[in-house]
Order: sequence, then C-alpha cells, then structure tokens
Amino acid sequence: MNLVRSGALTGFKPLVAQLGANPIRLIQDAGLSDAQFRSPNTYISYIKMALLLEKAALQCTTPLFGLILGSHNSPGVLGDLPTTVSHEATVSRALAELSRHIYLVARGVHITQSTLGKNTLVQLSFDFKSPLGTAQLLQLSVAHLANIASRLMGVDRFSLSLHLQQPLPTLDHTHNCSFYNATHFNSSFDGLLVPATTLEKKPVIDEAAIQYHFHERLRDLQALHPNGLPSQVRAIMSQLLAAGECRIEAIAANLDMHPRMLQIKLKAEQTSYQTLLKETRQAIAEESLINGKMPITDLALHLGFADIAVFSRSFKSWTGYSPRAWRNAFSSQT
Repeated sequence: MNLVRSGALTGFKPLVAQLGANPIRLIQDAGLSDAQFRSPNTYISYIKMALLLEKAALQCTTPLFGLILGSHNSPGVLGDLPTTVSHEATVSRALAELSRHIYLVARGVHITQSTLGKNTLVQLSFDFKSPLGTAQLLQLSVAHLANIASRLMGVDRFSLSLHLQQPLPTLDHTHNCSFYNATHFNSSFDGLLVPATTLEKKPVIDEAAIQYHFHERLRDLQALHPNGLPSQVRAIMSQLLAAGECRIEAIAANLDMHPRMLQIKLKAEQTSYQTLLKETRQAIAEESLINGKMPITDLALHLGFADIAVFSRSFKSWTGYSPRAWRNAFSSQT
C-alpha cells in the first residue's frame, strides 16, 4: 500500500479555512479522519491524500492549491530526512540519498536525476493514480522538492525553476502563489531544472535546523521515557551515526549536559557510552542486514567503522556470525 507521512499536509486545515471551505468535511469526504492529522508522524493513504488535495482545490476554487500549500511549508514537513541527507558530499548525492530513503516518509514516489545540457532535471513520479488525478499532489510535491533542494543549495526557494506537465490553469482571481512566477506549466516533466554545477557543490548545512531537530527529538523522548537516559542516548546515537557525527560530545550537547556528567549519569544507570554505542550499532546492523539491501561496505561506513574488516570482526564478536552469514541466515525468514 502506498502510504505517506501526514506531516506532508502541514498547514492544510488553516489554508482551507482561509479560502472559505470546511477542512474537516473535506478530510472526511476523502475517506480520512481528522484524528490522522493530529500527529505529523501518522501515515495515511497516498491515494486518499491526492484525492483530498483535488477536492480541496475544487471546493476552494483554487487551481494552484498544491503550490500555495507547498509555499507555506518548510523541508521539515517530511520529517528528519532532509536534515539527515544534508551531510552528503554534494547536493546531487544528498538528493540521491533523499530518493533512496524517501520510502521512509512517502511510499510510492520516486526522485530521479538526468542531464540536459548544462542542467540537471530532478524529476518526480508516482506509482499510483487517483480517481480525480494527481495534479494537486504534483504541485505540492514539486514545491516540497523545491523547499528541500533550495535548503541544500543555500538559495531562495522561489528562485528555482519548477516544472509541471499539467496545463496552466485558468486563474480568474488573485492566486497569491509565491511559486507561480517560477513555475513552467505544459512542461515535459514534473520536477526541477537546476544548473548541473550547483548540484556538485557541498550542501549547506542548516545548523539551526539540526539543533531544532535534535531538541524536538529530545522532547519526544523525554515524554516517552522521562527517566530513560539510555533510551534517549541510543535514539540520538542512531541519528548521529547516519550523519557521521556520533561523538560523546555531540550526544551530551543534544542532552544539554557536559560529557563528563553524561558519563556519570550513564554509570549510575549501570551502563556506559561505549556499551550503548555497541548496542546501537548492533541493533542497526542486524536490522539493516535482514531487511535492507544496503551493501555491507556502506553499512560499515554508516555505522562509523573505518573499514569493512573492522566492522566484520566487531559484528562477529557481537553475534557469532559474519555480516554476510547473518544476512543469509535470517533474511530469508522475514
């Protein structure tokens, strides 16, 4: 089933209300429940999301509804993924990693890159169709892509060249869409057209967004585990390992304490930084080898090992299996 994180529709209800329609009724008419929008981490049917956007555009008589909603959003509506990929070597690689892991927030959408002269086409496509079409979903998705790409490039998002295959809609009133002037309708593809040289630059890392992300994550963890410091440390380790930033100083900073104090508190919990790092690496490695297709070399680097030999020895000491033997023994059971 094609599912999408409901956070992708952040701002939907206030925008619909502002345009004079009833957002709750529209949500119900699309076969969804308002309760599914109370947490941005709830997953909903992608097809029903497309249907909801089409119904909203019709009810609000706003043909550019998807673009307008996207202009009100930030990269954060897609969860942690945009922040995580910003640590790649180039913008192109960051977008490739975004595509590779987009299923974590939206299953059924694909992002590809292809060369056109001195430019690169960053294209979007879907695996599904909706009863009323996907024009509004494409507007919103291309706007989301522009939000993410512009953050990585460090440029004004409204300066990017957006492309949509759909025809230019009839606009009989002021559309108030910031993306409108940068959008090319009747195009040959859905996505962005950007200079190839721009994609080869190092991504701009938004430290404020990263700190916000970790503090939000910390608040969530504290709500779930008020006194569970080891659980909080493991969760932050999982995030920092993926970003190549897993150091005790970084973890302590995200917990608002000195590294020495973190060590003391962990000792009081009868554990240690190294023990939790080993447990976190092992859990990620076991899960990735069983359910994922990541090459073992990439997994070793992802977990912070200098080379595959060190990772293989460590994994065997944890489980009694080599990484390849573990994958062969257990992946067929899932």
